[in-house]
Amino acid sequence: MTTAMPILETERMIIRPFAVDDVERIAVINEELDAEINREYVLGTIASGRHLANLHQPPYGERAGVLKSENLMICAVGLVPCLMPFEQLPTFANGAAPQAVVSSTAEVGLYWACDPAYRQRGIATEAARALIDYAFDHLHIKRIIATTEYDNLASQGVMRKLGMTIEHNPLPDPFYMQVVGILENGA
Repeated sequence: MTTAMPILETERMIIRPFAVDDVERIAVINEELDAEINREYVLGTIASGRHLANLHQPPYGERAGVLKSENLMICAVGLVPCLMPFEQLPTFANGAAPQAVVSSTAEVGLYWACDPAYRQRGIATEAARALIDYAFDHLHIKRIIATTEYDNLASQGVMRKLGMTIEHNPLPDPFYMQVVGILENGA
């Protein structure tokens, strides 16, 4: 049995593993200009996916979202390990208000990024939904989380469209855990 994620298909997209040819497109999607960083990112993601499958581990890592009508990679979406002090949030702390940063716990995170030219078209939501469905139906993950900043209203909108409960970190730290979307597997 393999834990490698199959190619997923939505109405408008194919969600597949990265390929070496995706380096230029990931630069546009991530808005990163350094060619070497983009190359390392794509090659590392390819290698990691293969390695995790060989170890029978979860299919962590990003995947390419390819728009069928244009045969163009327009987004990256993935399942990522998330190690953060989630017990600072009311959902994880049984409603207790934290007084200080608490120990970190691991959760399955959901990641998305879209080509700026394709934003505000439901692409991130569609790609993320495909990964959620796969994670809940085939991997039987208990819950998925997503994190963003207070001012990233677009990502918070995607979280809402996905049906996530949105919580704000009541503490100022860590700065990278300002807003957390939580989606429980209802199965």
